[in-house]
Amino acid sequence: MGELQTNLELLKVRLVTPDRVLLDATSSAVELPSMSGYLEALYGAAPLLAELGAGEVRLHGGSAGEQVFFVAWGFVEVLPERVTILAEIALHPNEIIPAEVEAELRHGQMLWDQAGDNQERYDEANAVTRVAEEKLASAQRKG
Repeated sequence: MGELQTNLELLKVRLVTPDRVLLDATSSAVELPSMSGYLEALYGAAPLLAELGAGEVRLHGGSAGEQVFFVAWGFVEVLPERVTILAEIALHPNEIIPAEVEAELRHGQMLWDQAGDNQERYDEANAVTRVAEEKLASAQRKG
């Protein structure tokens, strides 16, 4: 009976981007980056709609097992029995190519150097740099 109760308390988790489904599984807990900081969704959680930041989605238990994905920008919908993550960028850490991320970091620095007095350009430079730094950190933790 304990096994049946455990199965009923798993979240259905779906991670999608505009061009693919990366994950469609169950999990006992999902950690994810929102724009206001990391949050954790558990079965029975209150409904929530949040804007995604850049960082790692971590899944624990269920059919997903222990998995990590890098995500940036988008939205997450948390319902008591389901988590749907709609990400602009989502990658498994093994898909991250450090040389490409280093180029993204250089691009962010170039944008910063060229921003002058334009706050929007500084914001863009910060966003590019943050995504690259989080992506690189995720790739380095894969091993």
